[in-house]
Amino acid sequence: MSYILLVEDDLEIAENVILFLKASRFETRHLASGEHVVSTVKDFEPDLILLDLMLPVMDGIECCKQIREFSDVPVVMMTAKVEEIDRCIGLEAGADDYVCKPFSAAELMLRIKAIIRRTNRSKKASDFNFNQETLKLNCRDLCVELTHLESKLFSLLFNKPSRVYSREQILDLAYPDIRDISDRTIDAHVKNLRKKIKTLNIGCEVVESVYGVGYRYVEPVNKQME
Repeated sequence: MSYILLVEDDLEIAENVILFLKASRFETRHLASGEHVVSTVKDFEPDLILLDLMLPVMDGIECCKQIREFSDVPVVMMTAKVEEIDRCIGLEAGADDYVCKPFSAAELMLRIKAIIRRTNRSKKASDFNFNQETLKLNCRDLCVELTHLESKLFSLLFNKPSRVYSREQILDLAYPDIRDISDRTIDAHVKNLRKKIKTLNIGCEVVESVYGVGYRYVEPVNKQME
């Protein structure tokens, strides 16, 4: 059974979502503010978090940022704001997906199930793997070697599947000690990574662009780190 943490201050919306979660056989815990979200995530260890953007005490963006300091749990942001900038802010904070209110509870359940399936698959072994010591990507009998700079970027994305990183975050986290790296350099590394990964015949794009935000690693099926 999967465990869902719902953080929503609108009790009518929360009750409706909880009914659908229970019907889908999810174990659910509900919080009506952001005050105890971080401590609850640490204690409850949910498989997925439904997180409202506008919350009393601490908003969803700040909650998400603090959660990402210690956990990779999938976060679906729920927001009444539909402007692109608001969606981008949520993704940059570490959210994996978002739904705009009013939303279909049935569609939300489908999204939750899809994310949990993908997350569960990522915990199992697969033909595609990345050896961070040898800097090699492998898929069945095929292998490509990354450069040192390419591997720093790919490691950042690979270790946090589905998390979106802006170019600024990539500069700060992947290349903190290298001064001559720019946005264009990152785009060039991504282009080279995609070319090399394509030779492995995986059949899909694993380094995905998120328009207006940055890049993320998407599981081809599942992954294994050697």
